[in-house]
Amino acid sequence: MTPSIEQPIGIFDSGFGGLTVARAVWDQLPNEDIVYLGDTARAPYGEKTIPEVREYALECLDHLYETGVKALVIACNSASSAVLRDARERYDVPVVEVILPAARRAVKVSKTGRIGVICTEATATSLSYDDAVAAVPGVRLFTQACPLFVDYVERGITGGSELLALAEGYLASLQAEAIDTLILGCTHYPLLAGVIQYVLGDEVTLVSSSEECAKAAFHALTDLGLVHAEPREASRRFLTTGNAERFEGIGRRLTGGFVHSVDQVVGVSPG
Repeated sequence: MTPSIEQPIGIFDSGFGGLTVARAVWDQLPNEDIVYLGDTARAPYGEKTIPEVREYALECLDHLYETGVKALVIACNSASSAVLRDARERYDVPVVEVILPAARRAVKVSKTGRIGVICTEATATSLSYDDAVAAVPGVRLFTQACPLFVDYVERGITGGSELLALAEGYLASLQAEAIDTLILGCTHYPLLAGVIQYVLGDEVTLVSSSEECAKAAFHALTDLGLVHAEPREASRRFLTTGNAERFEGIGRRLTGGFVHSVDQVVGVSPG
């Protein structure tokens, strides 16, 4: 299938975190239609094995591809870790992911080469960020899994003493390594940037995998001439494998009303 400029951008995540990517893509490409699929029935992916994540992610990406999209954006670090190579061989449209763009940006902005990454257990186990910076001389990567952050985000908690204490515990080992740059290696985590920056201090630069992924999507589509040159009324469509009403409620709360009109996907297995 040859992608067409009139087709939407397909964005996939295990649940809600990828909405930060969708919002960033929309901000950078406001004339492009998007269709977002969140696999909330099987989320979170961060606690699952790599083979499980690969199976679920490919099933969802297949669904998006079959609807007719001009690019696939894997807006999930865990899924990017598990499925990127398979996806690029499987689909004949551009496939954009979150890990390499964020790693490249972190290497570029770090002055000391001491870079931290916070992520899910699945992403940490995959060593995907380690692989992304392995060939760069003078770079040392320090990884900390922060699995409970996802739950706080999805409950709408982005501040307060309880979350602050959790963040201090998670980030202590990275502070001890004197990092000067931190990759937010889960697309939920940009929503916690305030508390993370508060704990680390302004001397540490935060790199959002969501923002860098959106930039990579812009570059990929522009290079292929698949970006609308003139202003137009673009559409946003949201799909979920779980409960559509719950997805819309949480999505609206997390994104300030960006999410609307959610439909439940038929044909993607919830188990």
